[in-house]
Amino acid sequence: MPPKPPPPTHFLCIPLSGPQLSRSLSSFKADVSGVGASSKRSTVIPEQAVRPPGTLHLTLGVMSLREPGAISRAITVLQSMRLRDILDKASAQQEGGDKEGEERPPLSLTMRGLEAMRRASATTVLYVPPVDRGGVLRRFCELLRQSFLDAGVMADDRRPLLLHATVVNTIYVKKQQQQQQDDGQRRRQSRQRLELDARDLIARYKDYVWAEELSVRTVAICRMGAIKVEGSDGDQAYEVEGEIHFD
Repeated sequence: MPPKPPPPTHFLCIPLSGPQLSRSLSSFKADVSGVGASSKRSTVIPEQAVRPPGTLHLTLGVMSLREPGAISRAITVLQSMRLRDILDKASAQQEGGDKEGEERPPLSLTMRGLEAMRRASATTVLYVPPVDRGGVLRRFCELLRQSFLDAGVMADDRRPLLLHATVVNTIYVKKQQQQQQDDGQRRRQSRQRLELDARDLIARYKDYVWAEELSVRTVAICRMGAIKVEGSDGDQAYEVEGEIHFD
């Protein structure tokens, strides 16, 4: 059996931010948490499980950058890229033909719906997928990811890329809160994470638009573990090791 890979320390991502997205997340939190959720609804999500707006992103891959110089090597790979050229290549490949020289509009996203990792009836993570009808976003992200794989700074876990923005993760719920949840959630052993029966919630948010025409401006390498944003009302963000922007 091959040795287990070391735990990741960093991740490659597209940060997501905008007024509409922040308002949608705030409305969602009020709807599903004990603060604003209807008592008639089966699933009440602890406030701690709803992710702060500053943490929202699309993960393109994770990296273990523990060795001396590893972070610098990953940043060098990132800074060698030109996002406009990669987007042109992704667009040409998805549309067919040789169109890499054509002028294209900036990349923008619509975030819609709500889905669960693994089983919706007993999940620990809920996420919002981006709308990607033409497949250009996925191809753009795959090309970015492949550059890091080729450079040897990102391990290939052989899983297909799942583009998603996590909005709920019960790993952040304190154990004492887990013991006070309603019947819509499963009580687990103290060492296990709170599981949610999110089927009703997913159905209600199936067509919910979190953000439209959200501009993709940046690709970043971030350190695992969000930290509090000073001067904010409970917002958090990931420490950025390096980033590049569209021209």
